[in-house]
Amino acid sequence: MEIKILGVCGSPIKRGNTEIFLEETLKAAREMENVKTEAVFLSEKDISDCQHCNWCLTGQKPGQFCKQNDDMNGIYPLLVETDGLLLASPVYFGRLSGRMACFIDRLRAFTHGKYYRGRLKGKVGGALAVGWTRHGGVETTLLSLNFAFSSLGMLTAYERGISSGAGGVSSPGGAGKLVPDDKLTVLKDEYGLKSARRLAKRTVELIRMTKLGKSA
Repeated sequence: MEIKILGVCGSPIKRGNTEIFLEETLKAAREMENVKTEAVFLSEKDISDCQHCNWCLTGQKPGQFCKQNDDMNGIYPLLVETDGLLLASPVYFGRLSGRMACFIDRLRAFTHGKYYRGRLKGKVGGALAVGWTRHGGVETTLLSLNFAFSSLGMLTAYERGISSGAGGVSSPGGAGKLVPDDKLTVLKDEYGLKSARRLAKRTVELIRMTKLGKSA
């Protein structure tokens, strides 16, 4: 049974802490049998705000998800094909990033679309967030991502012992101390990385269970 997992990084910073955090999670998923992963980095994409024009309610058709012509056109098919979706966002002002919020808003094509409505229902979602300090908004960011999964009718993966997802900190111990020579401090957050890897494995487990259920 082949499993596909798509990771989406909502950071505007290339090769930054959030991107690395997501890649470590996808790596853990690939270590499991018959799992393939793909990553989308919103730092490389041009995605416009959802205009709430309601075109998708009446005009959506196979291969055309949204009226707007931007880089979401290449991401929509990946979302349809994937079994699991991992969303990773940096923490900005105690919440998810603007890029990630914009991306999620454009998923309206799957909640209201004439043709693709409900196409993410039953898929598995996992939330990841990277904050600068401990208690600086990681959990609220994770909750926002999880609410998006719920709105899309998806199943939410939780790593054992933590109900909201996997969070990491990008300062030593989450204390907010700047280390100028270390741009990827999240790699030293052993607990955060452990949580991310456990979340990856739980995502795969849930996908296997749902696929077995459907086949039965």
